[in-house]
Formats: sequence, structure tokens, C-alpha cells
Amino acid sequence: MAVTGTPTPVPAGKRERTGWYFYDWANSAFSTTVITVFLGPFLTSVTKLAAGCTIGDGAPDCHASVHPLGITIAAGSFFPYLVSLSVLLTVFVLPVMGAVADRAPRKKPLLAAAAFLGAGATIAMAFVTGDRYLLGGILFLIANIAFGASVVVYNSFLPQLAGPDDRDKISSRGWAIGYLGGGVLLLLNLIAVTLLSEDGNTQRTLDLARWSMVSAGIWWAAFTLFPLLWLREHPGTHSTGQRGNVLTDGFRQLGHTLKAMRAYPLTLAFLGAYLIYNDGIQTVISLASQFGTEELHLEQGTLIITILIVQFLAFGGALLLGALANRIGARTTILIALALWLLVVIAAFWLPAEAPLPFMLLGAGIGLVMGGSQALSRSLFSQLIPAGREGEYYGFYEISDKGTSWLGPLFFGLIFQITNSYRLGIVSLVVFFVLGGVLLALVPLRRAITAAGNTPPKLI
Repeated sequence: MAVTGTPTPVPAGKRERTGWYFYDWANSAFSTTVITVFLGPFLTSVTKLAAGCTIGDGAPDCHASVHPLGITIAAGSFFPYLVSLSVLLTVFVLPVMGAVADRAPRKKPLLAAAAFLGAGATIAMAFVTGDRYLLGGILFLIANIAFGASVVVYNSFLPQLAGPDDRDKISSRGWAIGYLGGGVLLLLNLIAVTLLSEDGNTQRTLDLARWSMVSAGIWWAAFTLFPLLWLREHPGTHSTGQRGNVLTDGFRQLGHTLKAMRAYPLTLAFLGAYLIYNDGIQTVISLASQFGTEELHLEQGTLIITILIVQFLAFGGALLLGALANRIGARTTILIALALWLLVVIAAFWLPAEAPLPFMLLGAGIGLVMGGSQALSRSLFSQLIPAGREGEYYGFYEISDKGTSWLGPLFFGLIFQITNSYRLGIVSLVVFFVLGGVLLALVPLRRAITAAGNTPPKLI
């Protein structure tokens, strides 16, 4: 029998919600400073060094390859392939983490372990010097998987923090605060890069990028302390009275979940639509810097300023789209955002090289729709989860969330390897927004929420 509602022994207060918001503030430093800005260009440059290329202003384009584990990969494709690999690995890790979170009597130790592991791997980027591209790749895999695992646990708190009619607002506020936090650290890094960089000194540029990523790890670890202090434990219906090994129980429960999910086909239909359109969103975010440096030949300072524009506009955009969802419903608002994403990808194909202003204007458009489309998807999915299964279902959801996607980067990398054109890689993402939007429009959400045993909000 389906359980109606989500058990909340004591209503969440302002302090607890603030603690929850702070983890968005903490982890956004990784997704912004590392994934979106510095890691792609940095690791691509290190990979090119390993391939024997000369990098820096005035260096000729180099199309050499590296050979990790005996596999021949174009140096420019290494990072997109690495992103895809990290997400394929999360397919195995995150659902198990979600199942463990639902069965564990305390979630906060899981949040702490994943967050500090990811932050530690990010700080260890300090050792990625010279041509150590494989070390950088391994540390990224650890950090990105740990990041996803921590967000699975973090997202599973959302249904306990707010009722059905308030979740869009709470989720949008958390996402907005996350973009603000990511923007603040990025601004500090921009100041450091501006003051310390030297024209023509490629090694100095790489050093500044590396230490900027280290600062994101420190930020992530430090601000994680606030949710660990202020969030309360909300034992789920499957965690109460559990005995035995939580990890093995988690694997066992994951098997039950995979079978039980067939009883909620409409929830799976929404999840499929989300994984498709959000894969496109995450690909644009994670590969924007590589596109800007390698295809448009923009300076790193231009990229950082653009991402700052994105971050601070995303703060307002998340709140704006959250308010719009209160008027017209979350699904309609998401569909509007996806239409705008489609225009962004098409416009990116026509961007002129070495022209900062058009790139910045496109970044402004991204900022207005980015936070809202993701925050509303998160809160809408929370309505479709059977009570007590939040971690398990968010484990599958997190397969394509902040900084994680696999089909998009895979297409991007393959198309670049075949055509040597980043522009064709970008425009290939059109299919994700079109297909994902069509599938989302076809899901009968009110019936899906009722089928999951939950009470639908007034507007969907």
C-alpha cells in the first residue's frame, strides 16, 4: 500500500532550511569554479603538454593524441570523454548511495563523508603539475562522483523541509543561494587572476587555474560545516529500527527499488525526460569554457567575467522562475526555459571568434534560465517520489545534475574527434532540448503525483 505524505516528526524551521541552503552555497564552488571555468581549459592544456604540443598565445593548433591505458584519444577530446566516464561511473554509485541514505538512521555522516572526500580530491589538484593529465583525470573522477553522492543525500532532505505547495519556492531559493555562493568565490578568483597573471606567461596561467580550483575545494569543505550543524536528522520509513550492515542493506534495497519503480511508470517517464534535457544543460555548462578558449579563442579573463554574469543573473533568474511557477505551474515554466535553452545553443553556433561581447550576452541569457529550470525540476521530482524513498530516487535523478552529464559530452567529444569543430559539437545538443521538452509535455503529472501516494500542489 502506498504511504501518503512524507513523515516529518517536527516541522522544519528557518535555521534548518538555512542550513540546507548553505550546502548549495558550499558545493556550487566546485560546479562553478572547477567544472564550468577552470578544469576544462586547464586539463586540456595539461593533456596537450603530455601529447607534446606547445601551448600558449601564438602556438599553432595542435591535434596530437594521448594514449591512456593504450587508448588513442585526441588531446582536445580527453576532457569531454572524462566527463562522460565520470557520469557512467555515477550510474553505479549514486543509486546505491541513495538506497543507503534511506536506510541509514543518520544521513548527515553520509553527507559529510561524500562532501569532504570530494573537497579533498579537489584540493589535491595542487599536485597536477607539468604533464600529469592522468592524475588530474583521476582526481576529477573522485571529486565529481563524491560531489554527486553528496547532492543525492542533500536533495533527499527536501521533502522533509516543505509541503507540496512550498517546495518550488524552497528549491528555487536554495539554487539561487548556490549560484550566489559560486559567484562570490569566482569573483575572488577573477581578482586574483587579473592581479597575478602575466601576458604571454602560460605557466603562470596554469598555476593560477590550479590554485583557483584548490580554493574551491577549501570553500566546499568549510561551508559544509553549516548544514552539518543545522540540519536535523529525519529518519525515513525504511531506516527506523534497521539492523545489520547499512551498505549491504543498501545494495539489497536498490534491487527492490529497481523492481518497485516499475509500479510508478509515470515517475519514470518524468525522470527519463529530465535526464535527457538536463544532459543538454549540463553539457553546455561543463564545456562552455573549453568552447570559449579552443573555438572562440577568448582570454581566460573573458570567460571568468562571463561566468560571473551567468552566476549572478542565475541568482535572480532562479527566484524569478520560481515566482513564475507559482503563477503558471512548474512544468510550463520549465518548458519555457527549455525553449530559451534551444535558442542559446543555436546562437552559440554562430558566435564570432575573438569577440567577447556576444559571448557575454549569450552568457546573460543562460543565467536567466539556468537556475530556474534546474531548481523547478528538482522540486517537481520531489512530488513524484513515494514516501521514504527520497534518497533512492534522487540517486537516479542525480545521474544528470550539477556538472554531470554523459551523452552530451560523449556526442561533443565524438563530433570534435571526427570534424575537429567545437561548433558542430555545440549545435548537436539541440536534440536534447527538443526531445526532453516533448517528453516532459506528455507526462500527466497530476496523475503521476497521485500514483506515487502524494498530494498534488494546486499548480503543477
